Amino acid sequence: MRAPLRRSTTVALVGAAAVAALLGAASSGQAQGMFPAVPDPFAPKAVERVDAPLAKLSAVTPAMLESPPASDWLMWRRTYDGYGFSPLEQINKANVANLKVAWTWSMANGPQQGTPLVHDGVLFVQSNGDGVEALNASNGDLLWRYTARLPREVAPSQKRMMALAGDKLLLATSNKHIVALNMKTGAVEWDQAVAGEGTFTSGPMVVDDRVIIGATGCNMGRCSITGHELATGKEVWRFYTVAGPGEPGGETWNGIPLDERYGGSSWTSGSYDPSTKLLYWGVGQPYPWNPFARGTSPLKPGNSDEALYTDNTLALDPQTGKLVWHYSHLPNDSWDMDYVFERTLVDVPVDGKMRRLTVTSGKLGIIEGVDAKTGQFVFAKDMGIQNIVQSIDPVTGKKTINPAVIPELNKTVTICPHPGGGRSVGATAYDPRTKILYLPLQEHCTDMTPGPKEPGEKTAPSKFVLKLFPGSDGNLGRLDAVNLATRKNVWTHRERAPQSTGSLPTAGGVVFQGQLDRYFKAYDSATGKELWKTRLNDVPNSAPISFSVAGKQYIAVTTGSGGPMTRTWLSMLPEIRNPPASGATVWVFELPDRR
Repeated sequence: MRAPLRRSTTVALVGAAAVAALLGAASSGQAQGMFPAVPDPFAPKAVERVDAPLAKLSAVTPAMLESPPASDWLMWRRTYDGYGFSPLEQINKANVANLKVAWTWSMANGPQQGTPLVHDGVLFVQSNGDGVEALNASNGDLLWRYTARLPREVAPSQKRMMALAGDKLLLATSNKHIVALNMKTGAVEWDQAVAGEGTFTSGPMVVDDRVIIGATGCNMGRCSITGHELATGKEVWRFYTVAGPGEPGGETWNGIPLDERYGGSSWTSGSYDPSTKLLYWGVGQPYPWNPFARGTSPLKPGNSDEALYTDNTLALDPQTGKLVWHYSHLPNDSWDMDYVFERTLVDVPVDGKMRRLTVTSGKLGIIEGVDAKTGQFVFAKDMGIQNIVQSIDPVTGKKTINPAVIPELNKTVTICPHPGGGRSVGATAYDPRTKILYLPLQEHCTDMTPGPKEPGEKTAPSKFVLKLFPGSDGNLGRLDAVNLATRKNVWTHRERAPQSTGSLPTAGGVVFQGQLDRYFKAYDSATGKELWKTRLNDVPNSAPISFSVAGKQYIAVTTGSGGPMTRTWLSMLPEIRNPPASGATVWVFELPDRR
């Protein structure tokens, strides 16, 4: 048996030193008259073009993370509050139709959901296989490349986010390491293995001197969220998202032994509120998906089946990992309707007074707001694409489940949406000026048949057969604009192809969105009118961003099909035929220069 390769890293630098090394022999020869004297096409200007962005990189301070420069995109949703909103306005509804390609960059082929980060004119992007590239954000020149070598037995998993702090770029790897790279060189500053069950498909976030990350795919044990020292990567705290016997919440698993409690994945980064000094983190569903296989149904006398802390919002202390409060959105989830997505922190009027809320929506497409300080339920808005929740108590938020969809062993029930999600990894975005939340949605249903868990089996997924929403006109994709101050719909845009990216609203009155049919579009953020579209090489499958360099605004998005957004619905859309190989690419758009 061959021994697995040890994990190693290499860094390739592109800059003045590298160019000088390449030109050294020729320069020496010219000095001795061995070569004709010709203008050197690569030096001084080329060297300056490659090195200048790195030389100008400044440290990313805690104050900068709390209030980033308008030109930068320093974290997954740009700001701690999860808005995904750009304050740039050079690209606006009057000129967005003129957008053209500024540059592109091909990455390692494979599924790509990573959101690029931009700081001081440098764009950082993580590719399939856990590589990272630093590019000149204005023209796409390669500045440095980091390559991670994974053990043979580890398959690459796509990542959705990285983090910046101080002089470090932080990333997660497929073999469950957190790696800190030097922003200017790509050199490894530390590489920390993270113990415990699961893997990483999200990525780290940084609050002060803590690096926080959640694990996913825990079907052999408990998932957790961990906090690490920024300086070293050393683990400081761990919060288990599946409560064990004798622990707070441990009594909510219907008496199931600890070694049979699975799930609680956390595959999206959290949010942070400097005013409350709390992290807000989403947790996924319990495993197996059907309650008979996992043992939470039928309910045993004297037990509870809430299955904490699955499908919860957690409020955690970032320094210690201590749980301050939690809110359970869907106790004993029996349909795989995760509430793991982003938490958006908003100030909106409630009963005539402004309140700070954390707002999220699970796969059901129900927008829910709870008090950011206490976890008290405040409101819920059903977007009308689900049939699992029959009603929601307006005071407590308690959900009454539709009796027709309560699963029974080996009995088929029709549920809406399919577990692919009425909303999924495509993140919502929020415009704080207008109080409008932009929510990518999908309309679809499924026939679900729960089955038993076979002897020795760890998981027993239900069987699913996709189908259209009742009365469907064939359109699956939706983009909704909802005013969170009034809880009313502003507009709805529907189309055939499902939404495949997060939303990006900007101060220019434009919201950008990508679709499964490879289109990347811009809409009037006030009306939903389509203003511009272009077709990309592959499916845009991440969250688009906006940034500026030297006063010029750009829009960027990555492509690379793979993952739940690009695998789930194609059987219902035979006319959408995307490339067979995942063409992972960074696309960057700009307005034409004025002449």
